[in-house]
Amino acid sequence: MLKKLTAFLFVITAIIIAAACFSWAADKQDKKDDLYKQVELFSNTLAIVKAEYVNETSPKQLIYGALKGMISSLDPYSQFMDPDSYNELKVDTEGKFGGLGIEITIDKGLLTVITPIEDTPAWKAGIKPNDRIVKINTELTRDITLSDAVKKMRGKPGEPVTLTILREKEKKVLDITVIRDIIKIKDIKEARILEDGIAYIKLIEFRENTCADLQAALDKLKEKGMASLILDLRNNPGGLLDAAVKVCEKFIPKGKIIVSTKGRQDKQNLEFVSRLESSLVDLPMVILVNAGSASGSEIVAGCMQDYKRAIILGVKSFGKGSVQSVIPLRDGCALRLTTSKYFTPLGREIHNKGIIPDIVVEEETSNNDKEKTSEDLKNEIFEDLEKNAQPQEVEFKPDKQVNHAIDVLKAISIYKK
Repeated sequence: MLKKLTAFLFVITAIIIAAACFSWAADKQDKKDDLYKQVELFSNTLAIVKAEYVNETSPKQLIYGALKGMISSLDPYSQFMDPDSYNELKVDTEGKFGGLGIEITIDKGLLTVITPIEDTPAWKAGIKPNDRIVKINTELTRDITLSDAVKKMRGKPGEPVTLTILREKEKKVLDITVIRDIIKIKDIKEARILEDGIAYIKLIEFRENTCADLQAALDKLKEKGMASLILDLRNNPGGLLDAAVKVCEKFIPKGKIIVSTKGRQDKQNLEFVSRLESSLVDLPMVILVNAGSASGSEIVAGCMQDYKRAIILGVKSFGKGSVQSVIPLRDGCALRLTTSKYFTPLGREIHNKGIIPDIVVEEETSNNDKEKTSEDLKNEIFEDLEKNAQPQEVEFKPDKQVNHAIDVLKAISIYKK
């Protein structure tokens, strides 16, 4: 009886495995067939356009256009780069272009400022996080790609660029003229003792020398009696992942996960772990974030929040937690492709979610209107523009978040006594 039951179970198991294999193979074949059908559709469309379109077009023009559309449909950060765009990216990396000093993205179909970088022309002109750039030099930005936007804003140092900005929450349309300049970014804008041993460091971006610059600033502040620290990451758009990891290492114990990445391929699943024995693991800290804090800033804030190493104060960060890999192609083209996403040590996804502060202190100029649908918002904005909406004056608002951070650190100091 036992033998019969064992044989029966063996047969059933074999049938299940065979069915699963058949299903997997069939599914794989179905996907392959579907791909061929879609490629055939693309090929037929290309042939029709080439033969029937009112103007003569080159195959390269059509293919480049198709690739740009295909990749941009994935997410706002993936991009097909023709040779010119790829060369501009290389120049960008070298930091020798005449630019404005802003990080931009496409949000709800609109060209949107992630943040102006402090002390750059855009910052000095009054550009703010979440500003919608609806015109560049009188040209509407409807359906513009990131690559084209960068091309239009970049140019010779000293030349002006007029950006028409929409501030949705303030219901304002502003014309702001920005003078291009060579963008020279100083990692640390400010490092000083504010009062009662409370140190303040303003970190602008995570670059190659950030770790060394930060250590030098910390050493000087320690000599001046630093007892606690406000690390200001507001309007910090991120930068190099490695630099953000090294910043975290200074404040958390050795052997802790700082950030992890997860993608579809095993090689994209990585963990970045602290490797330093730091003397600052007990230093009371407040980290300031706002809607212009993105990427590397969110990695630092998320890590420090998960380990309860710092109190995060401000407003929700931008929510850019995706990793882009640049993949060179033939003919000098390249793909900038999103290949994985960042996760905090506790497994929280950063992308499109941002870091929620422990203590929310609103900025009067913050703007997070996410209720309207993408298409409704885009149409409303451009319809208003086409009705010749009049520009108004830029208004500046005072900053109050540093004072709240000082109060928090004073309270911690009193509690510890």
